[in-house]
Formats: sequence, structure tokens, C-alpha cells
Amino acid sequence: MMSASAKQHPARTLMLQGTASDVGKSVLTAALCRILVQDGWAVAPFKSQNMSLNSYVTPDGKEIGRAQGMQADACGIAATTDMNPILLKPTSDRASQVVVHGKPYRTMDAFRYRNEYLTEAGAIVREAIDRLRSEYDAVLLEGAGSPAEINLKDRDIVNMRMAGWADSPVILVADIDRGGVFASIVGTLELLEPEERERVKGFIINKFRGDVALLQPGLDWLEQRTGKPVLGVIPYLDDLRLESEDSLSYRRVSPSVREREDILDIAVIRYPRWANFTDVDPLFAEPDVSVRYVTRAEEFGRPDAVVLPGSKNTAEDLLFLRDAGLERLLQEYRERGGWLSGICGGYQMLGERLLDPEGIESANPSLPGLALFPMETVFASDKKTVRVAGSANGWSRDEGEVSGDGLKAFDIEGYEIHMGKSSFTDIVEHPMTISSVKGQASEELHPEGARSADGRLWGTYIHGILHNDAFRRDWLNAMRSAKGWTPLEAELDFNRLRESEFDRLAEHVRRHTDMRGIYRILEQGSEVN
Repeated sequence: MMSASAKQHPARTLMLQGTASDVGKSVLTAALCRILVQDGWAVAPFKSQNMSLNSYVTPDGKEIGRAQGMQADACGIAATTDMNPILLKPTSDRASQVVVHGKPYRTMDAFRYRNEYLTEAGAIVREAIDRLRSEYDAVLLEGAGSPAEINLKDRDIVNMRMAGWADSPVILVADIDRGGVFASIVGTLELLEPEERERVKGFIINKFRGDVALLQPGLDWLEQRTGKPVLGVIPYLDDLRLESEDSLSYRRVSPSVREREDILDIAVIRYPRWANFTDVDPLFAEPDVSVRYVTRAEEFGRPDAVVLPGSKNTAEDLLFLRDAGLERLLQEYRERGGWLSGICGGYQMLGERLLDPEGIESANPSLPGLALFPMETVFASDKKTVRVAGSANGWSRDEGEVSGDGLKAFDIEGYEIHMGKSSFTDIVEHPMTISSVKGQASEELHPEGARSADGRLWGTYIHGILHNDAFRRDWLNAMRSAKGWTPLEAELDFNRLRESEFDRLAEHVRRHTDMRGIYRILEQGSEVN
């Protein structure tokens, strides 16, 4: 195979489209990315337009969809905005912030975006895929929703028209777990134009549970009815520790059954516009943690810790907490000495006021916060998107490197994505220090975050803070010690676990798909069957 650096022809392309949202396109694309890399290909992922509140910051400080960042990790390459040139981040039921090549462009409602911007967006995504095809051996494209949305097809830039621009064959993915899989496949094909139908080279049926022999008559019928092969029936893969594309597939409880009694119950508040909810993913892999999502006051219970995650609309989600009765519960919980943490938007809520004089996030120029920190946040149009690194004070005073106040210090890294700037009206402890931005050492050390005197209340703008293994374990051990339990050793290497999960996923997909057939489609491209 020719290396990417010696390429003379555009990369081969293969596109996964789905019969609906959340059929598993993102995870299957990541699996095929890893399989091709294992087989010696230089591969890149691509999704022209993504709608998600779960974002990823590239090494140069740009924002793309989390799924494409995850897929780039599966490829073993650095993510770039060419992999997701258009990102839509919903701010309400009818409007989204339009992020173009990693930077906010403007907030638009669906009608304006469709009628005023899609032509320009089409040129942007074509240029992006052309650049990727000049650099790699193969580009794996992911569609969005369904290609058979007849009300959207005339302005499509993410499904069949994108496949045409990339001259890509298409594999159609369907989710059997939701039922009606044969109807969804055949119905999708029926609603495609003849040339679009010809571009579909086969099907993958995903999330299967049961005996495939019982499914075989249906598979035979489907192949006879459509003249196209079923390339795989992929069983549901339990306990996969890779990021979800969006909140449609968030996990409600910890994924494995734990028999130990010393389990920390951590409640994550799920508000309507929560964002970057993958911040809590490492907690699911800890042996002494059970995670649950809380939306209503009656679900709150008696948690050992509460996490307020990020938000795409901090003001509206704060009002949600208020209306749902969760604000009062959180304040009372903290008054009893509860462990409460806020990340990004959740951190902003912990302050005294949210100020939005320009109407950036909502029509409320001023809202009272939870008033747990002497802090106010002012929203402005400038958006901060950077990768950062530095150090953080922990809770333990064990042997090893210690900070000036006697607490152990930990190296940390993560990223920031926010439009608000916070300031303090009184003195607080800043438990973190930023020493590197976008991989470059800062000339000055910047204090970050806030923490209460008892250490149980803390907040930060750093997404991914809980992906830092030693810091996360020290926090969990502080809670264990407060309950009289023995601290545990920091055994979880989440990044290593994530790499092993890519390999486990790839092996699972290899075992249950016709990879020879998929490679044949990749090699032949969009030629007529």
C-alpha cells in the first residue's frame, strides 16, 4: 500500500449512513477506522455536518464534534477541523450555534441556516474532504440521521449529496434493537433516487441480541428483495467504554454489576442543554463508583457526591434547576457538607450571578446563581476553545510531591470551551494552575477554578478534569476517607483502557462482518454493482 505521504491519487472513500439517528454509525465508523489502521492504512474520519452538544477540542484549539475526535483517536492521528468542518450546537429547540472550522460563526434558527447558509456550507465541506483525500489512503465518512428525509434532501450536505461529492460508496446501517429493521432498510431504499440507491452497496444490522439463525430467513429475504448483501449482523457489545455521540445514548447507570459494599453513589445532574457529558465517563470505569443521572427532585436521594456538568445554555439550565426543585436540594445538600463539583457551565452556576447584557445565551440580563462561590460570570460573544495543562492540588497529604499548603499536587490536562468569563467578589482558593495552553508553555502561571475551605465544593472550567487518573482517584479517596473507608490505589489508566476498548470494538466488528466484502467495496468505490 502506498503511504499517505507518497500519495498520487485521492484517497479511497467509504461512507456509513443510517436508517435513523443513533443506529451506531459513529461507533461503527470508529471500529472500521481502527481495523483499517491495524491493516496498514493511513485513515481519517469525516462528517461534514454534525449536530451535537458533545464537542472535542483539537490540538490547535478548535472545536469539532466529539465523535470525530474519538474517531481520529481510533485512527491514531491528531484531529483537525477538516474532519468536521460544520458543527451545530443547539441553544434551544429551534436554534443552534453554527461552528465553522472550529470557531463560532453565528447563532441561527433552522430556517435561516437551511435557506441562507447551506450553499456556502456545501463549498466548505467539499474543500475539507478534498484536503483529507490528498493526505490519507482512505477517508471514512459518516452520515447524519437518515438519507431518506425527503423534506431535507434538496439541501443535503451530509448524506447522499456528500457521498456524491466524495464519490463514495455507502453502507447502510440499521438498528435491530429498536424493531422494524427490515422495514427501515427497505423503506429507506424506496425513498432514495435510483442513483442514490445504486450507491448503497450493502447493509450492516447493528445491536443484535439473540440467535442469528432465527434472523437468517429475514436476511435471505432482504438480500433477495434488494439485490444487496448483508455485510454484517453485529451483536450488542455490552460495557463499551467509548464516548457516545450525543445524549440520545447516554448511560443511565454504571454499566457493570458490582458486588462490593463500599460503593460511592455519584449523582450527575442532567439538565436539558447539558454538554460534554463525557467528562464523567471515567467514573463509570472506577471499581468503587456507581453513577446515576438525576433530572427530577425525587431522583436526588442521598448521593455521596454530585456533579454539575457542562451546559450549552447555562442560564436556561439554571432556570431548569430552579423550576425542578433541584436548586434548593443542592443548596441544602451543600449546607450539610455534601461533595459538590461543577464543570464549565456547572461551575458558572455555583456563583452568585450570571450576567448576560448582550443576550448571548438568553433573554435574562441577570440571573442569581446557586451562590455557593463569591463569583459572577459575564457572557460575551468571544468563545474560548483551548487545550490546557498544569497542576492541581488534591485532597491527600500523603508522601510525594506536595504543594505549598501541604496538599499533594497532580499534573492535569484538559480543554476549555466556554463563552463566559468569571470573576470573584471575595478571596477563594484556586486549586489549579494553568501552565500550558495549546501545548505551549505560558509566560505566566494562571490560577484556575475554585474550592471551598473544606475541599468538598469545587469547580473548574477544565473539561476532562476527571480523565486525570491520579487527581480523580485522590478525590474519590477523600470521599472514602470521610466515610471511614480505606482509600484505594490508583489502578485505572483511563487512556490505556480507552485504547484497549478501540481494539476490543475492532475485534468484535471484524468477527461479525464480512470484512473482505467491505474491503472490496472500498477498493471498487462507487462503481455499478
